[in-house]
Amino acid sequence: MLSRAAPRLRGTLAHVPRALRVTSLRSVHIVSSLPVASDTAISQWEHKSSQQTRLFSASALHAMETSVISVPAMAESISEGVLATFHKQVGDYVEQDEEIASIETDKIDVAVNASRSGTITKLLVSEGDTVTVGQPVIEVSLGGQQASQTTEPEPSSESSKQVKEEKTSSVPQPQPQPDPETKPEPKSPPTVTPQKPKTPAPKPEGPVPAFNGNRAETREKMTRMRLRTAERLKDSQNTAAFATTFNEVDMTKVMEFRSKNKDDVLKKHGVKLGFMGPVARASALALKEIPSINASIENDDTFVFRDYVDLSVAVATPKGLVTPVLRNMESMGVVEIEKGIAELGKKARENKLSMSDLTGGSFTISNSGIWGSLFGTPIINMPQTAVLGIYGIQQRPVAVNGHVEIRPMMYTALTYDHRLVDGREGITFLTLVKKYLEDPASMLIE
Repeated sequence: MLSRAAPRLRGTLAHVPRALRVTSLRSVHIVSSLPVASDTAISQWEHKSSQQTRLFSASALHAMETSVISVPAMAESISEGVLATFHKQVGDYVEQDEEIASIETDKIDVAVNASRSGTITKLLVSEGDTVTVGQPVIEVSLGGQQASQTTEPEPSSESSKQVKEEKTSSVPQPQPQPDPETKPEPKSPPTVTPQKPKTPAPKPEGPVPAFNGNRAETREKMTRMRLRTAERLKDSQNTAAFATTFNEVDMTKVMEFRSKNKDDVLKKHGVKLGFMGPVARASALALKEIPSINASIENDDTFVFRDYVDLSVAVATPKGLVTPVLRNMESMGVVEIEKGIAELGKKARENKLSMSDLTGGSFTISNSGIWGSLFGTPIINMPQTAVLGIYGIQQRPVAVNGHVEIRPMMYTALTYDHRLVDGREGITFLTLVKKYLEDPASMLIE
């Protein structure tokens, strides 16, 4: 038994439980011989420890904050699409409003943009999946790049060296043991394996095919745009009463007009003068005289006549056929029409068409001549009533004032819905187009 109380401890040792501090006289002497830390050093250590704890907690909470990116609204008539491509993958950092994925719909491609900056942590769907408006597709960890830059401060070199020395002094070093003597194994003589005789390849049984060329096949899933185009074209054939009338146009004067003015138009307006401008202008004048060609059928029992002409221009793209619309074409001149068609064609090829560029349309012109087509029967773009097809210009012999001359001739075809348009109206419209094109000056009088 001790006759006096154990000495009172100060500093960090005061926080040690009493049962561990004083167990015997030997433990008292050991504790009392340790260096005593000052109160100032203890407070500085506690302040530094609390700062590191707060820093770690704030960064961890910030990194755990996530945001889910959903399918944006596309259009009134489009509620779903196919997720075509992910432009970013898991682990990539994205900025706000940066495009992450693209969704393919029946008419256009819709971009999925990041609502906030962060790091992609999870892709909730796969490429090729059908997604609907409002469906979550991507999970983003907010501020992932900034959070990764905040790291816990490393301990000082002196403290790490001291800890390392304490660990090495406390752990006993293993004593090296002599390796037991190993005797070399006697080498065995190499074994020689006899070679087996080569057997001839088996001859194919049955008849040998008569062809030796490549017979590979590839299958590619149709895009939603091409599926929708095929569906609409087939619906058009099943719904409308198709009738097609043909004519041919002497393009001599139109070609002279183009050759004379194409350089000035390109210099002043920055657009090439082609044949779509004169054809569209001639069609607009003919539609004023035959308004039923510009009309449509509503609810199978009502005719809708229009005082304006919204021209749909058929444009072939890698993903399918699209028909962007040139609004109020009846009030435009030849150069304005050429400029508007060129802008729509460029947007279609660059996949930048919006829904407003594709909706509506009261009359369609399809120019298959640019691909070298000589003749054809176009299909009506429902719910429109008619479509005008123009084809390649070729030098052909024709009778002019009782003489045979070689002239640049172009075939034209008008397919119309016989439920609304009679044969007389369809033929008269195509004749008026021929008249305006063979005498371009007459379009200036109208």
